[in-house]
Amino acid sequence: MAKAAIMGYGTVGSGVYDILKMNAKKIEAAAGEQIELKYILDIREFDDHPEKHLFTKDVNDIINDTEVSVVAEVMGGLHPAYEFTKELLSAGKSVVTSNKELVATYGSELLKIAEENNVNYMFEASVGGGIPIIRPLNRCLAANNIVRIAGILNGTTNYILYQMITNDKSFDEALKDAQANGYAERNPAADIEGHDACRKIAILSSLAWGKEVDYTNIGTEGIVNITLEDVRYAAAAGAVIKLIGYAEQLEDGRVYAHVAPMLIKNDCLLSDIDDVYNGIMVTGDMVGDVMFYGAGAGKLPTASAVTADMIDSVIHSERRSLISWEKTDENVSAGPDDKKFRYFMRTTDTAENVSKVFGDFEQIKSLVEGETAFVTGELTASEAEKKASELSETITSIRIFK
Repeated sequence: MAKAAIMGYGTVGSGVYDILKMNAKKIEAAAGEQIELKYILDIREFDDHPEKHLFTKDVNDIINDTEVSVVAEVMGGLHPAYEFTKELLSAGKSVVTSNKELVATYGSELLKIAEENNVNYMFEASVGGGIPIIRPLNRCLAANNIVRIAGILNGTTNYILYQMITNDKSFDEALKDAQANGYAERNPAADIEGHDACRKIAILSSLAWGKEVDYTNIGTEGIVNITLEDVRYAAAAGAVIKLIGYAEQLEDGRVYAHVAPMLIKNDCLLSDIDDVYNGIMVTGDMVGDVMFYGAGAGKLPTASAVTADMIDSVIHSERRSLISWEKTDENVSAGPDDKKFRYFMRTTDTAENVSKVFGDFEQIKSLVEGETAFVTGELTASEAEKKASELSETITSIRIFK
């Protein structure tokens, strides 16, 4: 029998508890032995809980208990989750987590400590909630050189854009709707400014190409400047606007990555990912494009991925599961101008002046009086910004996914 602990009894932590209880027989069959919960760490009181005897406020109860072999860290945030995780791994306990901020910031260090102590540090739930992506990327696609990863990695922003696209709501209206339905926090900055998706694409990039991609080096734009007019123009062009986490390995081995709104043509797999769902498209040199789709957040979907990691850690208790990347001193991240895209732009300037500045361009029928809408040729980010600044006023500049 394997003994386990949960650190943090919030939405995800209580979900892990529920799954361990409700699906105990299935979990035992999958793990090869029963997984018994021995501790739940939380600073709050849970006097009405049916198993209140499991709760502790002292992490040392878990660290010093030699019976505990696997711990689910679902506290969130960097501290004290980082310090607790280091101590647990060093004490010879496997740790699984849904904490994307922790993995993106300290993943290489924690993976190294896990390796040194022959235990597991696993984080399936940190990227796609309930969507399996870490294991497939690490195992099922192991025969491929990964060429590109592009995904809708944040359910809150996808819901907001979906409401703008389908119900003609303004950004502010759609955000309030998301908050009312529990899809967005009272302070939604991490979602709508792209930071959540940035950490997730950093984790996927590091895993895919084996070297740490620092999320602070990833250019990040949110959706706060997307308007209904932008959405309508996209629809007229047979496309939708989605917030995309994008990463590609360049020929020199460096990784180009960004998070930004992009125009997605309707014939692309990513265009049909609606509502609060996530979708991640991985391109391998042998398999081509494969899509991973599902609930990217939520109590039970996320807890499902955390519990699966607990099962995997028990299965690999004698021989650790190989998930890793290394932190190097070399420059892994490509610059923002190392990749070219076409851009959709709107301006109050004339088509004649657009032609003088951009040369060849594709004009789109204007939906707003006094505007010129067009698609550029392939440009670097700096080239696009410089040329746009030469027009009298540029209202919108959005990359086009291809």
